[in-house]
Amino acid sequence: MATVNPYLNFLGNTEEAFNFYKSVFGGEFVGLQRFKDTPEADKLSADDQDKIMHVALPIGSNTILMGTDALESMGHTLTLGNNLSLAIGAESKEEAEKIFHGLAEGGEVEMPLQDTFWGAYFGMTTDKFGIKWMVNFDYPQN
Repeated sequence: MATVNPYLNFLGNTEEAFNFYKSVFGGEFVGLQRFKDTPEADKLSADDQDKIMHVALPIGSNTILMGTDALESMGHTLTLGNNLSLAIGAESKEEAEKIFHGLAEGGEVEMPLQDTFWGAYFGMTTDKFGIKWMVNFDYPQN
């Protein structure tokens, strides 16, 4: 069965926000990646390179709070109030495809399902009701 986790977008203060959430919920980050660690890093300013590409903080036994900085330099836009996506963690590539294509029907695909540099099969869509979804299947690590 797929898992669902909240994914938050910020206007450059993800690190500050997640340090705050860490102080509230406790625990440790299970993932923190900066834009300087991405294949597109050389196209970004030094300030943008240091921003958060992805951060994950477990806040319960089955919930992970995740987030990113929305970089205008990369064409990202953010309107406060719609800066939340639901992140689906699929158990297989087939499940990811079924869920993604179901949610995308009648909606708008922002990023088609594809293999990523972080070792996952990932896509983003907004469903026909305006809800943003991120579907991810992590390939098994050797």
